[in-house]
Amino acid sequence: MDLGLPEADYKTAYITVSAEIDVTTTEQIIATSSALVTQQHFNHLYFLISTPGGSVMNGINVYNVLRGLPAKLTFHNVGNVDSIGNAIFLAGDQRYACPHSTFMFHGIGFDIQKSRIEQKNAKEMLDGILADQKRIVSIMVEHTNLSVAEAANLFKEARTKDATYAASKRIIFDVRDVNIPTGAAVFSLVFQRKAV
Repeated sequence: MDLGLPEADYKTAYITVSAEIDVTTTEQIIATSSALVTQQHFNHLYFLISTPGGSVMNGINVYNVLRGLPAKLTFHNVGNVDSIGNAIFLAGDQRYACPHSTFMFHGIGFDIQKSRIEQKNAKEMLDGILADQKRIVSIMVEHTNLSVAEAANLFKEARTKDATYAASKRIIFDVRDVNIPTGAAVFSLVFQRKAV
């Protein structure tokens, strides 16, 4: 939440996130952000983010918790913001993107391995997909100048958009390079990678 303070009154922490959104990354993002605000008294969190997306449930969790922190939030796309990463990105009171960064939107899906699907399961899965898409569309419409129809179409198109498009739809406020001041507090979230 933007605290409405003069710029000089903000104590800024820069946080780098370059990972898929899953349980581990969600817990780390929330724990680190909460500790920076409540224990180290930073009132401006500046996220440098690049993510291929991941779990809708975890992404909505991150979005809601970050929006509830008593701190100004800035998000800067430093590579790719894909899938549920867009909802997290839109938690920012201020949002920017590097000139060569992209945003990718696609419909919600499930990974199913060796499962038997009956009508009731299929209906439940479809209801879940539609509910998740509705939540994400609602976030997009709330924080951008996209209409409900435009946001919903992004799910159907399954396309990657550039920073210029993002600026035209107010997904971002400006296209700019990252500029971390000398001596700034920078926290890099590093996650254990799954073996391939």
